[in-house]
Order: sequence, then structure tokens, then C-alpha cells
Amino acid sequence: MTDKVNQLFKEQLSEWSQAKDNYRALEQVKVKMLDVDGRRYKVQFNPARIVSSTARLDPESVRLRKCFLCSENLPKEQKGITFKEHYTILVNPYPIFPRHLTIPAIEHTPQVIGARFVDMLDLARQLDDYTVFYNGLKCGASAPDHFHFQAGSKGFLPIENDRKWHNTIRIESGNCQKMLERFKKIYDSLPIQPCDVEPMMNILTWYEKGIWTTCLFPRKKHRPDCYSADGDANMLISPASVDLGGVFITPLEKDFIKITEKDITDILLEI
Repeated sequence: MTDKVNQLFKEQLSEWSQAKDNYRALEQVKVKMLDVDGRRYKVQFNPARIVSSTARLDPESVRLRKCFLCSENLPKEQKGITFKEHYTILVNPYPIFPRHLTIPAIEHTPQVIGARFVDMLDLARQLDDYTVFYNGLKCGASAPDHFHFQAGSKGFLPIENDRKWHNTIRIESGNCQKMLERFKKIYDSLPIQPCDVEPMMNILTWYEKGIWTTCLFPRKKHRPDCYSADGDANMLISPASVDLGGVFITPLEKDFIKITEKDITDILLEI
């Protein structure tokens, strides 16, 4: 599968100008490192991510817009690879990682991980150069009405090299059934907020040397107060799996310049 994905990238970046330009721009993004409670976080100034960070996710806005993950609404240049007859692997044209994939379900169905965690494990095993991630409803998913995973280049997120990363529940096994059982136990034990259908969470999963590692981040809040604050207190930060894994995304340069270690600590505690 990795060879097919590499070929897909080669073809898309030669034929699709939007993707080509955004991956080229990614090479020039500004990055700074911050020490947050003894852990090194990257902060990335990435203007292209403004689309995701400012997505309107209220039910009415979602209902009125076309679903950008349904096949009939994809850009004509965007091609994909079918996975397990239920998903399409696509090159993400708004990258954070050197190689960034979006993996939507073929069917238009809500963003609920539930019984799909087994597919996440299978993706991680077959895309062993990637870390696969899931942003739950109200947890950074810019398409809450259409189920999708994402995946990015393995080794990019600081959490992958730190077994004592905070704010996460970490499970590991080389046995798929044990991973499923442990995940279900955690999933079933977490609270569900009123009007929601599953616990708020972000998930990162990767596969290496026969072992799956999953980091699950329970959530209590979608966006921090600074997202909607006025004046100098405002920072357009909408944390999702990537941010919780150690790479904070700032689509506005003003926020990239001013964000501090304390800001990241406060945001993590808040959400």
C-alpha cells in the first residue's frame, strides 16, 4: 500500500497545481520550538490551514454547504486509492506533514469512530510510514458529517518519541484483538456530553516492528476561550490530534509570534 501511496503523491504533485503549490509552500513554513512542562512542542505557522481552523461546524452551516469529502464534490484533479472497499486514500491539499493524507469513507456518514477503530489499526499497519489520526466530532474535525481519518509522515510528531507524553491514554500491543478490546473498554468508560453520540476524543495510531501504538486524548471542550476572545487575547487556535501530539498549528502569523509555553499549557488544560 505504501508504494501505491507514494505513486499517488508523485502523480498528484505533478498534475494538481493547488497541491503542488501548497506542498512547496510547506517547505518554507516557519517553525519554532517551545518547552512545555519538560516536553518539546513545535509551533508551525501554516497559513493554508486557515480553512480548517475557521471551519463553521454548527449543524445549520454544515447542512447548507456541499460536503467536500463526497466524491462528486472533490476537485476534478484529485485522485485516490480505494482502501477496503469502504474508504478512499487522498492527498491532502492543505498539508501539515511532509506527506499528508485524508482518508474519507466512500459513504456519506457521520464522524463516529465506534466500530471503525479496527479500520484505523489496519490503515496504520498497511501505511507503516504514516501515523494515522482521528479527530472526533467537536474535536477538530472540519467535516463532522462525513467520516474520515487522516495520516501524516511518521516521525513528525514529538509524541512518537516520548512514551511519557502527558494528557493521553496510551495502549500498545502486537495483537489486534487486544487493541480492540482495550480501546472499547476506554471508549465505553468515557462520558458522552448531551446531544453527542460518542465521547469527545482525538486519536493517534502508528504501527512499527509488529506493534500498534495508540494515543487517545479525551476531550471536554472543542475550542479554547482564546479562539473567540477579543483584542490581544485572541488566538486562532483550534486544537486537534496534531496539536495534541506536539505540533501546534497557527494559521495567523500574529499568533505564531506571540504564543508561549504558558499559552499551550493553559490551552491543553482547558480542552
